[in-house]
Amino acid sequence: MLILVHGQLCGLLRSIHNERDRLKGAIEHEKSVGLTPSASSTNIVASLKLALSQVSQQNAELRARIGRIAAEASIPEMENAIVSPTLDAAITNEPPRAVLMQTVSNESTPSISEYFDAEDQAMYSDYEASETDPDTSSEFSDEGTEYRPKGSISGEQANDYYLESQFRTGRRSRLPAARPDASTFNIWSLLRKNIGKDLSKVSMPVSLNEPLNTLQRMAEDLEYSELLDRTAQTADPYERMVIVAAFAVSGYAASYYRAGSKPFNPLLGETYECIREDKGFRYISEQVSHHPPVSACHALSKNFTYWSDMRIKNKFWGRSMEVQPLGTCNLFLPRWNEKYRWNKVTTCIHNMLGGQRWVDQYGEMLIQCNDITCKLEFYKAAYWSEKASEVSGVITDPQGTVIHQLFGKWNEAFYCGVAPSARCIWRPGAMAQDCETYYGMTRFAIELNELEPEMAKYLAPTDTRFRPDQRALEEGLLELAEGEKLRVEQLQRERRKNRDETNIEYQPRWFRKVEQGSQECWEYNSQYWDQRKDPGFMNQTFTKLW
Repeated sequence: MLILVHGQLCGLLRSIHNERDRLKGAIEHEKSVGLTPSASSTNIVASLKLALSQVSQQNAELRARIGRIAAEASIPEMENAIVSPTLDAAITNEPPRAVLMQTVSNESTPSISEYFDAEDQAMYSDYEASETDPDTSSEFSDEGTEYRPKGSISGEQANDYYLESQFRTGRRSRLPAARPDASTFNIWSLLRKNIGKDLSKVSMPVSLNEPLNTLQRMAEDLEYSELLDRTAQTADPYERMVIVAAFAVSGYAASYYRAGSKPFNPLLGETYECIREDKGFRYISEQVSHHPPVSACHALSKNFTYWSDMRIKNKFWGRSMEVQPLGTCNLFLPRWNEKYRWNKVTTCIHNMLGGQRWVDQYGEMLIQCNDITCKLEFYKAAYWSEKASEVSGVITDPQGTVIHQLFGKWNEAFYCGVAPSARCIWRPGAMAQDCETYYGMTRFAIELNELEPEMAKYLAPTDTRFRPDQRALEEGLLELAEGEKLRVEQLQRERRKNRDETNIEYQPRWFRKVEQGSQECWEYNSQYWDQRKDPGFMNQTFTKLW
């Protein structure tokens, strides 16, 4: 009996897929002949929706029958044993992790629904969007190279370089303490009054945080900086754009396992430096504005200069939270006298109020360098698509001719070419086996807040590694971290009140505001490393942040 019911469920699932494909084919046919949706096609869509609704109802009834049969047979685990993850997702109306659809903008349209989920935008307003071209699938094997230029590095050589650069840094491999248990906290009691609002102005309990802040999260964009080193050694300008595109995508890989927590919001004037001898760059960032919150960073290497300023807007929609970065990323290659510029896409955290949280990235990324353009599309997850985390795009010349095709997944790999002969440009590093115990951090992220006694003598007193609430959370002291967070936030409010009363405008120490057309940007003033060396931060006066 169980096998019969299971077969019926599988048949219903195939019916759902067939109805979906039929609907897609009808819409694509009308588009191919240049027709607008007719009354007949509208009736077809309505009938298909009704059929899907009926199938979903039958699924629910059959699922109930399975439960009754399993109970009568005294096999309580049978229900879960016979239902595959994909089938279970179809029955419960929960989107599986591996589903995606296209979107044409990184702008998100607000909804009037009290319990709006960001992915509902795709379900209802983008119902007629087509799925990704099956020819641009990344589900084929590759030797696993981090980057393979045309006809140069073999897969085995690239793997050796990859392992050496990722696992032999000499830094710590885990945090001092595992993530504290915050299961008793009711996030709905905090967020229900802030639906549709910018959460950057809402004080969150420390139990929702990870022991890193936004300045350090920006540094994670440089985890695969070796791609930029390779770019500097590449003669072909279009091939350089390929590698820069891979670098821009690689910055999202670290977020895949990090949906369960958020970074600390930096205090105004807070800084973070990162010197990576193993990667050949040094990085400095500063919180340059509090309202609105703006973070700026600058990284210098012999092969490249990278800088960015970013304002983060967080919006809670009832079941999901969107993180919308406003700002630009910039790259300069001195060897080729080239400047690259690109935007960030939207990040969405789903299942905020219950269930397993998961991260989605969507929107359009545009990378420009002189007359060469790269346009990448990060596809939004949707209930009826079987793909997840997909990215695809093209590189075009000044005349608009496509030179390279790009595709992949931002959490798995990035390719150039056409399957199955495409080249693997980048793959993310392996996660630690116990990464979920440590907030889902990558090895690179785990190293960022490490504070060695010898290093402490050279850091500015405003450096994030000295922040007491973040340090207490890293050590697993949740109550102490909560108390320290309230204290440092109150100190910040008092400093702002004092500036308002004395009519003093705050001036960042290491960055300055500049105008670029109609946009305001933040530019590094090139003083941090010189003052670090002479006279040294111990001989200078800083505002006390904590």
